[in-house]
Amino acid sequence: MQIAVVGTGYVGLVTGVCLSDIGHNVTCVDIDESKVERMKQGISPIFEPGLEELMVKNYEAGRLNFTTKHAEAFNDAQVVYIAVGTPQREDGTADLRFIEQVAKDIAQNLQNDAVVVTKSTVPVGTNERVKSIILEYLAKDVNVEVVSNPEFLREGSAVSDTFNGDRIVIGADSEQAAAIIEEVNKPFGIPIYKTDIRSAEMIKYASNAFLATKISFINEISNLCEKLGANVSDVARGMGMDDRIGNKFLQAGIGYGGSCFPKDTNALVQIASFVEHEFNLLKSVIQVNNEQQRLLLKKAKERFGSLEGKTIALLGLAFKPNTDDMREAASITLAHELVQEGAKVVGYDPIAMDNAKKLLPDETIYTNSAEEAVKMADVVFIVTEWEEIKSIKFDDYVNWLETPVIFDGRNCYALEEAEKHKLEYHSIGRKSIKNLSRKY
Repeated sequence: MQIAVVGTGYVGLVTGVCLSDIGHNVTCVDIDESKVERMKQGISPIFEPGLEELMVKNYEAGRLNFTTKHAEAFNDAQVVYIAVGTPQREDGTADLRFIEQVAKDIAQNLQNDAVVVTKSTVPVGTNERVKSIILEYLAKDVNVEVVSNPEFLREGSAVSDTFNGDRIVIGADSEQAAAIIEEVNKPFGIPIYKTDIRSAEMIKYASNAFLATKISFINEISNLCEKLGANVSDVARGMGMDDRIGNKFLQAGIGYGGSCFPKDTNALVQIASFVEHEFNLLKSVIQVNNEQQRLLLKKAKERFGSLEGKTIALLGLAFKPNTDDMREAASITLAHELVQEGAKVVGYDPIAMDNAKKLLPDETIYTNSAEEAVKMADVVFIVTEWEEIKSIKFDDYVNWLETPVIFDGRNCYALEEAEKHKLEYHSIGRKSIKNLSRKY
């Protein structure tokens, strides 16, 4: 099919590239001319494993194109995907300005009958608003149907998730429109679940809110484990063996970040408030996560009393591994509060340092390797569980640090291994290892 995708962020670019890879002719639209030129040269604007290779492959095959002109993209489009951002406003609601502008652009440039697919995460009722805008501004006498097709992609594995997802949700009021989008997605070979538009919009928010709840729940359990002398890793493993619970999203740590969970949980609380429903459970999830992001700082202050004059190495700055996304990353909170405490901050990340420099304090020092960061530090905070960082051995910390004190925010190491070394190792929801005075 002839497909247009508006927006080339994480969702739009991955969607467009993967649709072209299963045989569709896709034109991606973005208003940023320099970004479009870079994509035509095979340079992806985002770091996402496997994306750039697929982008180059399908561009060279003639199935994928990039443009800044809506008229060019919509000229023969049978399906138009909306995949622009819905940033969070100060009050927690989703900002739909970009969605509404795209709806107007579609209406003014569409040449043929088409199905418009909302891929962006939008509040319940937005697709109806999109359709009303399109019908209001429609320049030609063409038939337009609107379908909700929320994405369930994880940054860092978005390409893999597109080809190996659990389900594809299609929300439509028109059986014909739903059938067209089902046909578009059939080559993925993923189960398709069809429902009404509002339910499809809600599935996205409910899914993310539930996963965020699992994370905050296990983090609360981890804090309780520390006070009761239990091991949260063992607790989570035992819980996860129950099929009703499952083991995913039960890894204790310093909270969630990124572009989805923080934004979508806040938005759902606001959506609930509009219909006079107090979503108290989700409010608690958000509060727990906000506190959890400061946990390493709290532990360090309890250990040292004052952090003034100490140099802290932050290993990993992105909100999760395999992405350069810094949105709502724990490193932002930690770095700013460490500087306020009078500490010096040294940061290292394999991919995200350019983006980190825009958000971390100006005083932050950046290094070219984890080893360099650790050697400059008095104390180490493990913030993001990159494989490169997890591969550092305790022997390395002992050699690189005069007094090895490590605060692991992602439980990267086994306690049994920490016991074998002359160091201090503080993790999440597990006992601390204090072997600095031990003779070996």
